[in-house]
Amino acid sequence: MAFLVVKILVALIVAVIIVIVAAVVALTLSSSLRFKLGKWLAHYLSQPIPNYLPFSTYEIPLLEKVMQPGDILLVDGNTRISTPIKYLTQSTWSHAAFYAGSATNGFTESGEASPLIEALLDEGVIASPLSKYRNFNIRICRPVGLSDDDREKAVQFMVRSLGLQYDLKHIFDLLRYLYATPPVPVRFRRQMIALGSGDPSRAICSSLIAESFHSIHYPILPLIEKRTEVSSYHYSVKEIYHIRHHSLFTPRDFDVSPFFKIIKPTIEHGFDYCSLTFVDPQIDLEQTDMK
Repeated sequence: MAFLVVKILVALIVAVIIVIVAAVVALTLSSSLRFKLGKWLAHYLSQPIPNYLPFSTYEIPLLEKVMQPGDILLVDGNTRISTPIKYLTQSTWSHAAFYAGSATNGFTESGEASPLIEALLDEGVIASPLSKYRNFNIRICRPVGLSDDDREKAVQFMVRSLGLQYDLKHIFDLLRYLYATPPVPVRFRRQMIALGSGDPSRAICSSLIAESFHSIHYPILPLIEKRTEVSSYHYSVKEIYHIRHHSLFTPRDFDVSPFFKIIKPTIEHGFDYCSLTFVDPQIDLEQTDMK
């Protein structure tokens, strides 16, 4: 018990130090120095960490066959910033990308199409190929009942966002991710993700995508207000939907949203479990013992 208390106190002290350092940096450094430090932090946080283990991956042709413009690709990332995001959001997903299809007009140097639009700390908003996430755990979320006109508007919103850059002078937004598991109560974690909301966070992956859906008034996780209306004949309850600020959204919200459908590529066009070949666990164990 005493060890746990000490561990919590140390974590709190580290968090306070980070906040103090961020405040000092923000007040004392010039704009150019803050930008250079921000650029270094963005590069550091975007580096992959070792021992990432994918458990459910898909072949790229299958993804190309299944995905539609407007779909959201959630990614279980493997970078330094992925761990604190997953911790703060209590989720498997640390990154979100928007599938825009051919509307991006983007191609890699090898000529591969780049149908995804995503916001990255060190690169800004870019178009990327599906193969980038070939070896990652992913999930596809699809808006339900979206009209063709609204789908096109959402796609064009994302296409116009290509080239946006994260404001690297906002160092506090980056410093908070240096500590993988900050001792923040659960009820305050979403607010911590949203610190620095406004123009600097427009290029954060899930915030930008949420903004595109808000532009067509498509709900993700709205605040719902229930109002009771009374007439001479009956009582009725009316639900009023209030849109949250786009900076408050995280990749997890598309997964848990009641307005997005989860797409499983392996079963989308039919699945026959009888066609699978399984190894008898007993036989497999005996072969292992023989070795």
